[in-house]
Amino acid sequence: MENVIILVFVFGYLAITLEHSIKIDKLIPALVMMAISWALISLGIDSFSEWFDSANHGLVEGFSDLAHESKMHLMEETLLHHLGKTAEILVFLLGAMTIVEIIDYFDGFSTIKSFIKTKKKSKILWIFCILAFILSAIIDNLTATIVLISILQKIVKDRDVRIWYAGLIIIAANAGGAWSPIGDVTTTMLWIGNKVSVGHLFGYLFLPSLICMLVPAFIASYMPAFKGYLEVDNFPQEKPKSKFSATMLYLGLGAIVFVPVFKVITHLPPYVGMMLSLGVVAIFAEIYSNSKFSISSHDSEEHDQHAHHSPVHHSLSKIELPSILFFLGILLAVAALESLGILFGFAGTLQETMPMLGTELHGEGVSDLVILLLGVGSAVIDNVPLVAASLGMFSEPMDNELWHFIAYSAGTGGSMLIIGSAAGVVAMGMEKIDFFWYVKKISWLALIGFLAGAVVFMFTRTLF
Repeated sequence: MENVIILVFVFGYLAITLEHSIKIDKLIPALVMMAISWALISLGIDSFSEWFDSANHGLVEGFSDLAHESKMHLMEETLLHHLGKTAEILVFLLGAMTIVEIIDYFDGFSTIKSFIKTKKKSKILWIFCILAFILSAIIDNLTATIVLISILQKIVKDRDVRIWYAGLIIIAANAGGAWSPIGDVTTTMLWIGNKVSVGHLFGYLFLPSLICMLVPAFIASYMPAFKGYLEVDNFPQEKPKSKFSATMLYLGLGAIVFVPVFKVITHLPPYVGMMLSLGVVAIFAEIYSNSKFSISSHDSEEHDQHAHHSPVHHSLSKIELPSILFFLGILLAVAALESLGILFGFAGTLQETMPMLGTELHGEGVSDLVILLLGVGSAVIDNVPLVAASLGMFSEPMDNELWHFIAYSAGTGGSMLIIGSAAGVVAMGMEKIDFFWYVKKISWLALIGFLAGAVVFMFTRTLF
């Protein structure tokens, strides 16, 4: 039965990877393989010889000798545990997405355009890379990429020039997301899973992530594509749609940054702080829009009218639910493999067979090469299941350097292919960037940045 479940996962994973070829949204195979995997576990519970206790991170002693009812009860408790951990991530992401949409409702991101007053291509490159690095650490790398490419489209009219900027924005956004607990889904997973803390994450990864962005940007600034000046008379000076644009931008970004502070002070899960931040931003949004605040209405017509005018309701309607459902499916599907002890066993095999490159991470002797390969792998296949699998494979304590190296590799490694990260995929869609153009022109820059950052990480980890 274990082999059948592994096959289900492999075929589901292939369908996710080939999403653009088979024209099926990746959330569909993720949900299907999750449901089938847990159904097979339930039906064949008596055939499994071992069970992995995620709460205690170890195999359950004497599992094969337990009665059928006890095994079913243990399975239900395990599934509930994983659902709870997954829900923490999803609720956190829902809050962050809603705040970003509220900022956008007030056209808050138009404020960023005021930072760009030069026409020199190399200077514009540095401005966008630095903005991507900073913004992605606050509003996540996917949203930062969407915002900056939207601004880029208004400033750089020549698409052949613009796609070069887009390629470097992808690298910078993924680098910026790696060192922040709210900058990338995978880093958020590690933070919510109590594998990394805000202080150590910044200490370990800020410098490597910065180098990962600076090295490609520095090399690119000397390339022909970024020589000279933009051929435009004047930048479009559009007025913001709302007089509260700047206020909502700074309020929204400040509210998101407040979440890690709230967790440090209260020791509550991050999603609680995110809900508080969302509530505060929503109050100001409703006041500024001169709209009545109403959670529900008995009169459906009145409710529809309110939803049309309310920034909160409008923002909630813009949330990307397919991504939320994809995370639900993939995280619970990986949890199925973890519960059967498959990932735990695979980790042991990796640690025995992989060379050590002359150095090893503290703990159980996990090779640096394993984590670097995980980074390369995240460029080919989705980094969310890779990190979810690593949570089940390794048992190092909180803030062990292993978790920070995983956060760096999974976060920045995806830049090496345009399909390797959410930022790359969205840029590909917005600018119709060709896969092979990216491989020829941008991938080598991303690889150099990734390796340079990894070398710097090997130095910064010696400081802790």
